[in-house]
Amino acid sequence: MNESITDLVKHIWLDFQQMAEFEKNPLIVKSGEGIRVRTVDGRELIDAISGAVVTGLGYRNAHVEQVMKEQVDKLLFWPILHGTTEPALRLAARLAELLPGDLNRAFLLSGGSEATECALKMSRQYHIQTGNPRKYKVISRYWAYHGSTKGALSASGVADKRKFDPFLEGYVHALPPYCYKCPFGQPGPDRCHLECADQIERMIQMEGRDTVAAVIVDPVMAAAGVLVPPKGYYRRLREICDENQVLLIFDEVLTGFGRLGEWFASDYYEVLPDIICLGKGISSGFMPLAATVARDHVAAAFMGRRDDDVHFLHGNTFGGHPLACATGLAVIDELERLDLISNSRRMGERFRAVLGGLADEFECIGDVRGAGMLWGVELVQDRLTKRHFPKDQALAPRVLTHALRDEGLILRGSQHVIQLAPPLIATEADIDQIAESLRRSMRSALAA
Repeated sequence: MNESITDLVKHIWLDFQQMAEFEKNPLIVKSGEGIRVRTVDGRELIDAISGAVVTGLGYRNAHVEQVMKEQVDKLLFWPILHGTTEPALRLAARLAELLPGDLNRAFLLSGGSEATECALKMSRQYHIQTGNPRKYKVISRYWAYHGSTKGALSASGVADKRKFDPFLEGYVHALPPYCYKCPFGQPGPDRCHLECADQIERMIQMEGRDTVAAVIVDPVMAAAGVLVPPKGYYRRLREICDENQVLLIFDEVLTGFGRLGEWFASDYYEVLPDIICLGKGISSGFMPLAATVARDHVAAAFMGRRDDDVHFLHGNTFGGHPLACATGLAVIDELERLDLISNSRRMGERFRAVLGGLADEFECIGDVRGAGMLWGVELVQDRLTKRHFPKDQALAPRVLTHALRDEGLILRGSQHVIQLAPPLIATEADIDQIAESLRRSMRSALAA
């Protein structure tokens, strides 16, 4: 093949990219170290979004790489159809140690969409096998994103999913807990009465409590602009689910493994879900890996004989992949050894301070919200009325463009929100550099 590396772009199709535009100036990464990556054209970039909120350990880690090399020499693949392997068993046991309560039984998978799809199917079969066969509906939230497979996308509430209508029957959506612009007209999280949670109780009643199987939530709604509900919201939701025999599913594909300054969002919110979905940070991007973990009472419903159809009717070719599981164990070891959960919490406070400083400087910053190493900066045309910029004048995309082009800073965002989520290894100096680059990018975008 005589084509240059940039010529090869015409043969690939990337996620969420307008390829005609991407081909004009492709971003092609060849190496990485820490929170920085280097491109084929020699640029060094700061990854302030952890790939896609994935790389807790950043790029390169000697311990993880050594463990991976050792596993390659032992066993690279084994189908879960016939049995399991030592790395899979050890990872499942390790997750049970780390997770709160009796979240003890792990179904190992390859990606986040698979994990949420698995949880949704698990909740449906659970109710069939516990004497409630009419419970099939799932309540989720508008603006949520739970994955790209059909069930996960049916549960999602993002607007652009309409391109794939129609979706599966039985998925209904609640309004999101958007405290900055409360859809229920409340003044703020400190003075609200959790109407956003109570609406879900009313939805269960209106749909029929004998028909609702599960409520699935992404604890911090990153796709919605990093919405961080008050802690009382999920405590109330737990009560509602208990009162109505509804399973509560936490989609922690993004928030798990230290992203919020705790091991899991369920720790941060002090709420125990019935099923938890894990991905992304579980392997820090070193290998495709995910898991759906159930509490004991959920798993017990599937503990029958193989010939009585009580076993979980679900499978995944690469689930429990020995190399991926060994990698996940090594990542967990490093998160502990480097004390990165605590570092995430400390650096989160640094983010709160520096982003608050930017809000004092720029009138267009309406809200700063987040926890640990996951933050959102919402931009408005008028801070008093909280009115957004018109779509054709949206500021956030322009800031992201200047950040990458002029500052070598990789960010993520929507029309009105800038998202920041660097690797958990980031230092105070890294946070300050990211904030200064963001400051210059905002000045450039406003001056253009």
